Amino acid sequence: MIIKKLSLYNFKNHSEKRFEFSPQINCFVGNNGAGKTNILDALHYLSVGKSFLGNTDFNNIKSEEDFFTIDAEIQNDDSEDIIKISQPKESKKIIKKNDKSYDRLADHIGYLPSVMISPYDSNLISDSGESRRKFLDSMISQTDSEYLFDLIQYQKTVQQRNALLKYFAKNRVWDKDSLEIYDDPITKFGTKIFIKRRDFVEKLNPIVKNFYQIISGGKEKVSVLYESHLLEDFDSTHPDRKFKDLLKESLDKDRMLTYTSKGIHKDDLLFEMDSVLIKKIGSQGQQKSFLISLKLAQMSLIKELTKKTPILLLDDIFDKLDDNRVSQLIELVNQENFGQIFITDTHRERTESVVKKINEESIIFEI
Repeated sequence: MIIKKLSLYNFKNHSEKRFEFSPQINCFVGNNGAGKTNILDALHYLSVGKSFLGNTDFNNIKSEEDFFTIDAEIQNDDSEDIIKISQPKESKKIIKKNDKSYDRLADHIGYLPSVMISPYDSNLISDSGESRRKFLDSMISQTDSEYLFDLIQYQKTVQQRNALLKYFAKNRVWDKDSLEIYDDPITKFGTKIFIKRRDFVEKLNPIVKNFYQIISGGKEKVSVLYESHLLEDFDSTHPDRKFKDLLKESLDKDRMLTYTSKGIHKDDLLFEMDSVLIKKIGSQGQQKSFLISLKLAQMSLIKELTKKTPILLLDDIFDKLDDNRVSQLIELVNQENFGQIFITDTHRERTESVVKKINEESIIFEI
């Protein structure tokens, strides 16, 4: 998958920008605040339909404008597609492929897989489990077309159950039968999500370990582990049983708390070094090496599962990494054939030096 052309209209700080890209390496250089990261964010939109910075769609409309659009011409294996994303101020976002709107976002996810490596990745280590869950969900959604649909259905059902629990508490009533209506859909979708998360992390873990050894050369061992209420005593012959038991066991607690306290919406990823959480013992350098290893493993696994080479988005990482880690990353990019790459940097000379080490065609855009 190659992005040949990109056009931005009223997207963040860009009134109108057009690019024709190299199929290999594309660099955006300029001062801080020029909008380099915003271009990568537009490419991220093309991939997963939303901002990687967590901004709402409406906040990405340029100040005092009424809409934004992102247009791209994408070279597929045997065809060219036009992807258009538009967000008017007064209505919902529209994503079109060759002038045909998608019925649901889940149908677009996975068409153009991507991996972003940015300074914000450190939040994966320091933040709560929610950010790691979102990261895991984003990875799997790009490899499994039904995963995002199941996740949305699960989240809607949990929200409805929580709303009913709050209603009961506010009105001092209780109707167990009404609440049990949600047990079957929560169990059905939640169990499917659990199995896919568990299996994905099982595949991801050894790849992360391998990349970490290459990048760090360290003697310490890292791992990515999956944490879930469903893991203990899970019976694959009766997969729904565990979740149903959890809902029954936590019923009194849920009534008191007025929300659903057990389920896959509480899952987490554990990032460990020598069997201890990396945020507790890992140096800044070790944490950076781990995060790059995690993202490269993500890229490798998406490539393996989808048979598509994801685009690689490198945001301002040369400012944040020492020369040794940059060299290791460039060497891996050369070895792994990671496909089309997009890089932002503040220093043109440094960018040119880095690009020369990657034996590929490149274009540098001044922003």
